[in-house]
Amino acid sequence: MKNLSTGPLMGPLFLLFTCLCLVTVPGCASLPNVQKMMGHELSSSDQPTKIMGHKRDLSAKTSKAMIKRLEGQVDATRLLEQQVQLMQSVSGSLLVAGNKVTLLIDGKATYAAMFEAIQNAKDNINFETFIFEDDEVGKRFSDLLIRKSAEGVQVNLIYDSYGSMNTPVSFFQRLRDGGVRVLEFNPVNPWKVLKGKVWALRHRDHRKILVVDGAIAFIGGVNISAVYSGSSASRYRREKKDQPWRDTDVRIEGPAALRLQWLFMKTWERQKGPALPSRDYFPYVKQAGNTLVRVVGSLPGESNRLIFMMYISAITHAENSIYLTTPYFVPDDQMLKALTDATARGVDVKILLPGFNDEALVFHASRYYYTRLLKAGVQLFERRGGMLHAKTAVIDDVWSTIGSSNLDNESFLTNDEANAVLLGLDFADSMQAMFEKDLEESDQISLEEWEKRSLENHLKEWSAHLLKHLL
Repeated sequence: MKNLSTGPLMGPLFLLFTCLCLVTVPGCASLPNVQKMMGHELSSSDQPTKIMGHKRDLSAKTSKAMIKRLEGQVDATRLLEQQVQLMQSVSGSLLVAGNKVTLLIDGKATYAAMFEAIQNAKDNINFETFIFEDDEVGKRFSDLLIRKSAEGVQVNLIYDSYGSMNTPVSFFQRLRDGGVRVLEFNPVNPWKVLKGKVWALRHRDHRKILVVDGAIAFIGGVNISAVYSGSSASRYRREKKDQPWRDTDVRIEGPAALRLQWLFMKTWERQKGPALPSRDYFPYVKQAGNTLVRVVGSLPGESNRLIFMMYISAITHAENSIYLTTPYFVPDDQMLKALTDATARGVDVKILLPGFNDEALVFHASRYYYTRLLKAGVQLFERRGGMLHAKTAVIDDVWSTIGSSNLDNESFLTNDEANAVLLGLDFADSMQAMFEKDLEESDQISLEEWEKRSLENHLKEWSAHLLKHLL
């Protein structure tokens, strides 16, 4: 689910939205030159790799040994050394050791794990989501949050004004009346914008984060909506209404959960939310497992496009395999070059995309790039069944990411996004198994067949890609 439901290729809502964008977004934003940045940062940085432990930062010697141990398990030396150093240098965010991570496939598994964590909350619950619908799933969550608030747990919720615009005001008022602190991110209604803030229609909070007691966190692509059970009458479901959406989240238990807690608190602060009651938001969190995790939060602005840098760096330094899953794929020239350069050096590059899309404009814009990618040797797959909404990657059998960011300008330039990078062979194995299962339910696109598509589809793709900077 993106910021905009386009329906027909050039529907009236899209035209209105485009006009509003032109008058509300200053200047023409652009993505940073990551190749140049990589060369500068890696040559000028003399800082050793650092990893944060559950008590304190680990020594440089211990941190280096942990990375070397991962390198010894798989052939991914360039990826680990270069990517870890770059992200540490440009973001200041360290890898965090001592985490237990659990892959959650689809909404059913994600919601079950979230419900369990919320039910066991003792002190605080921080919830941030793009879409919170007033349907059977939304009601279950709201009822549970109200109940936990009544038990004395501090419950704080951030929802995006545009993403949740179909949800009635009364739904969120009921949460407020139940003791939940509720914050509307960048209200669509300009009269609701707080004094001292600028009305920013295109700047959306696309993150999906849940943190419980600072010790357990969830991050991924799953919104709060019955589309994941296939039973929603939402405006987002135009076909295959009886099939649930395909999505992915991860449950993180351990010190890295505090990094997601920090992201939530910073968003609350930037949005000028009311002062929160004093609680133990940043407790001492014990080691729970062996996975290294880096939380990457990205904001609009030249210096904050960290997830874009993360992806380009990881793809550039891949040595063996790149497996990407994304529902909205409108790549810029840097990403296209990184992907095609990877195939040229012998890397196995596979991209999994939806066979149908809730966003017609993005669907056709994405397909505009198929010919170039196929000619370069990139393997493209379109998944059958329900809408593919997962945003994941697994590279070189050791580097994985799960989060909210799509591979398009909207995510990289105008949204608040959050991804978790997870380093570990076991978790990468489970990610790869999930990817291969999805491929079994997909159709591979061959260059020969693709070039036989109709003139009508050619025109749709060409027309849609002209608006790529707004997608």
